[in-house]
Amino acid sequence: MRGWWQDLTDLVLPADCAGCGAPRTALCPRCRATLHGSAARRVRPVPEPAGLPVVHAVAPYAAEVRALLLAHKERGALTLTGALGTALAGAVRASLGADGGAGAHAGADRGAHAAGSAGWPGRGPVLLVPVPSARWAVRARGHDPVRRMALAAAGELRRTGTAARVAAVLRQRRAVADQAGLDARRRLENLAGALEVSPGGGRLLGAGPVVLVDDLMTTGASLAEAARALREAGLSRPEGRTAVYEAATREGREERRIGAPPGRRESVQSAPENAVPNALRRILHAAVIAAPHDSFEMNRN
Repeated sequence: MRGWWQDLTDLVLPADCAGCGAPRTALCPRCRATLHGSAARRVRPVPEPAGLPVVHAVAPYAAEVRALLLAHKERGALTLTGALGTALAGAVRASLGADGGAGAHAGADRGAHAAGSAGWPGRGPVLLVPVPSARWAVRARGHDPVRRMALAAAGELRRTGTAARVAAVLRQRRAVADQAGLDARRRLENLAGALEVSPGGGRLLGAGPVVLVDDLMTTGASLAEAARALREAGLSRPEGRTAVYEAATREGREERRIGAPPGRRESVQSAPENAVPNALRRILHAAVIAAPHDSFEMNRN
């Protein structure tokens, strides 16, 4: 109800820019350029939690970008969803292009085609898996901001030529405390084992490359826990396999065939058991809109 009412009031009432306060515009050209004007880059928190996938972000979490994300998440500024989704789509393109060395620029249509196939041996749409919010947070906000942005990002990817859809397969299996005010170690402890793949959700993950999406990365604890849940789902099926692993190992089987006798076929089961996490790590990516300034790789040189 709150989301519906917010949509209506956003259309009727004049608004100031949620980023900088410029009058009579929900998002001014300068703040829009802050979201869309730069190429997404890889980000790494320090310390980096174990199991964190490769993460790409569009902008540092500061000033106008921070204000925009908070306005959308906490104050229900739903008119920002499209712009934030477009920014998130740029980070998704970069995360997929990184494996193939293609590199996709945020908002650049020419990067969409390259990102659609780079680093992925199978066929199928890009699957955007939102990191779930706590149920109490969704109730308090009246909407799920990350899922909303993921849907907008998938629409932007499709508009620019990359097949994509949202697979909201993750859910919380136990209550967690509010992460605000917790340091990196306590965030990891708070989230350890908190997420799981919903029943039947694992079947959706073999259709294409999987990209975890969130609005923000700070310590990386949420993304690391989400990645753990996806990998654990991959190890829990019979023969220690999952559809994600089966697709990823097609390329691996071809590599192992080099030098093998003609006509010899290797099955998925022949792969070492400890190769499953490695295969999942190769195809699991993460994309966010913002991250702390000092986590961007180019700022570490």
